[in-house]
Amino acid sequence: MAISYKDSGVDVTRGYKAVELMKKHVKSTYDSNVIGDLGSFGGFYSIAGEKMDEPVLVAGTDGVGTKLKYAFLLEKHDTIGIDAVAMCVNDIVCQGAKPLFFLDYYACGRLYPEAEADVVKGIAEGCRQAGCALIGGETAEMPSFYPDGEYDLAGFAVGIVDKKKVINGKNIQAGDVLIGLKSSGVHSNGYSLVRKLFGDSDKAALEAFDERLGASAAEVLLKPTKIYVKSILALIEKVQVKGIAHITGGGFIENLPRIFPEGIGCEIEKNSYEVPAVFKVMQERAGITDEQIYNTFNMGIGMVVCVSPENVAAAMEQLKSTGEEVVVIGKTLAGKGVILK
Repeated sequence: MAISYKDSGVDVTRGYKAVELMKKHVKSTYDSNVIGDLGSFGGFYSIAGEKMDEPVLVAGTDGVGTKLKYAFLLEKHDTIGIDAVAMCVNDIVCQGAKPLFFLDYYACGRLYPEAEADVVKGIAEGCRQAGCALIGGETAEMPSFYPDGEYDLAGFAVGIVDKKKVINGKNIQAGDVLIGLKSSGVHSNGYSLVRKLFGDSDKAALEAFDERLGASAAEVLLKPTKIYVKSILALIEKVQVKGIAHITGGGFIENLPRIFPEGIGCEIEKNSYEVPAVFKVMQERAGITDEQIYNTFNMGIGMVVCVSPENVAAAMEQLKSTGEEVVVIGKTLAGKGVILK
């Protein structure tokens, strides 16, 4: 008896349907630099119009992690793609690079075209927020490898910057000022701990209103990662920025030192802003120290920019003009590491 590919669990017609459903979302991200159409073996993007003396490409890749478990349980797939884009483009803009294009990788046990189309809808929205094009991707249907109804999502972005304008932190010195851009919530890191603290199997409990959170846990925990690209690109055109840190996994403790040169550390004023309720609730439930939670989550600050003292007012005014909520959270000093005050 013949055994077809469909008999093994892979139905290519579901893939065809998924492509048809996602086409309009993908094309909504196209700009005049996209060459070709969805379905080619490779995605083409022209950089001929970039007016730079020495253009440098900057690439970043990431995934959404176990935040996906909440998308599965709550059957909400249309925002998780924003997270996938955000995790990549927020990284490359830290170097001063303008994102050009994004590609995604979607792997599942059984392909449900409507669910994947919702995921791609979110990816397209993230790309529009970042000002980049979604020029390709891969869908992998892998029966028995992933549980039915679950999937993994990752991607990568490529951006461009003039070499002389690369932001690398090398000129940061003691006494510079750290400005925090507020996050939209937990973003997409630390969800292995989040799931232990809030659970990931009781849909009704997650959807119930939580007084302390001011919303349901489902709403808070699935809120997509904020994309800072347009605000940061506008800032670096107006103000000299010495360094930029995306506060992801490892929180303040790991990510801030990544932008400092040798011999420079910083101090963070924990009381300089109101930490969102979700982080306070998690710290209480976990019974962990400030050092531990600031080494896990963004604590309400998704991006930090470092500027000279004389540029603080201009930087904050510019960021506010693009809709960012900003606060001075600390300063650099001679030494190493991060001091929480």
